[in-house]
Amino acid sequence: MAVLALALVAVDYLVTQRVQETFSGQLRQELAEKARTIALMLPQQNGEAPRESGLTQLANATGARVTWVDAAGRVLGDSDSDPAGMDNHKARPEIAAALQGQVGSSLRMSPTLGVRLFYVAIPYQGGALRLAVPAASVDAQVHAIRNDVLLSTALAFLPIVILAAVFARHISGRLGTIIDFTRQLAEGNFRARLPGSSRGVLGSLSTKLNETSEKLEFMLDRLETEHVELEKLENIRKDFVINVSHELRTPLASIQGYTETLLDGAIHDPVNNLKFLNIIRQNTERLARLTADLLTLSRVELNQQEFKFASYYVNRILNDNLDGMRPIAERRGIQLVLQPVEPEGAEVFCDAEAVHQILTNLLDNAIKYTPDGGTVTVGARQLGALSDPSSRVEFFVRDTGSGIPADDLPRLFERFYRVDKARSRALGGTGLGLAIVKHLARSQNGEVRVESQVDKGSTFFVSLPVHDLGPVAEASDSKLVQRELII
Repeated sequence: MAVLALALVAVDYLVTQRVQETFSGQLRQELAEKARTIALMLPQQNGEAPRESGLTQLANATGARVTWVDAAGRVLGDSDSDPAGMDNHKARPEIAAALQGQVGSSLRMSPTLGVRLFYVAIPYQGGALRLAVPAASVDAQVHAIRNDVLLSTALAFLPIVILAAVFARHISGRLGTIIDFTRQLAEGNFRARLPGSSRGVLGSLSTKLNETSEKLEFMLDRLETEHVELEKLENIRKDFVINVSHELRTPLASIQGYTETLLDGAIHDPVNNLKFLNIIRQNTERLARLTADLLTLSRVELNQQEFKFASYYVNRILNDNLDGMRPIAERRGIQLVLQPVEPEGAEVFCDAEAVHQILTNLLDNAIKYTPDGGTVTVGARQLGALSDPSSRVEFFVRDTGSGIPADDLPRLFERFYRVDKARSRALGGTGLGLAIVKHLARSQNGEVRVESQVDKGSTFFVSLPVHDLGPVAEASDSKLVQRELII
């Protein structure tokens, strides 16, 4: 608006000057022509003053005041005043120019009439013949033209003003939206988004701000997720320390107690010395099993376990594991049943030692928790066509034990988690067997699950790929878990 107002003032000034110059030039030429016409009509009076009635008639005919001045600047005749009372006109600008043989003009206040007049003088008989018209006529014409130009200019500027106002309102609205958006970002609302961005600088700014908001939201969500994971891992660490301390405290206390008893003289007691030594040996073996399981679990989760992947016959793996566990089962009268996979030549892509440890842990648990004279079934089945890249082989170990309550199933593969803590310790378990099974399976692109009903037994499943699926993707919290395990 300020720029438009300044432009309007400049137009007014330039138009006024140009119109005044143009109109004055035209009037000057017109009066000069009338003066020459009057000069032809005046008689040659050789410096004598013409009759006033003659000048008055000429003035009335031309509509202008007529004045005759001699070479000395003395007024010889005037249509509106008495020449005798008029000053010498030799110094007047228009007269001075006419006395020099030129057409002179000026716009000034008349000292005789007291009004502004426009004067034009031409050379005449050695002197000058001057015509004058009121400046009011000139001003009126200039004022009329000026008003027309200003009105036209204002009308031309009006659409520009409206467009400028609409554009300014639009821009200010978009800037207001951006400012409100940045305020929300400053308050931590990283899920806020600017509406559909348009073209131009503000459109690019909106796009960049939305990208920034998305990145901040992603980082915030990631930090929140990591915070939750850290809280979970802190709980895991605390539970781990408590469980390990508890698992170590019992056998160490037993070893220390019986060792001190022997040192105090019981070593010479033929009735109890061997009994105490056997108890010490059992607790030492328990510590050895716990340490071995902790090291195995730590190596797997730290990705330090070396796997030798290849394709192996499923039925051969099952037979090898059954042969190793059969003597333990026979001591308790437990029958081991094999359900071989079909077809006979089915293969699985895995590490044979890792699968052997998985099945050994599952079979060991099944035998421990199956009553004497019970049955443990081991087998496998093909999932999907052999030609399917995602096909799998699912191993299973089924027992006829007491089963597992439904509330305990979700936590069954956690470290040191036991359904029946007293019975588990009595049977010599470390509480890490199923956790090792889970991590060994996942390290081979496999999965584990369990189905169980109380008083009807349990079935553990481990599925492994038939084909090479490439490197195993690490979980997002694996490194944190690894650090906790090191602790």
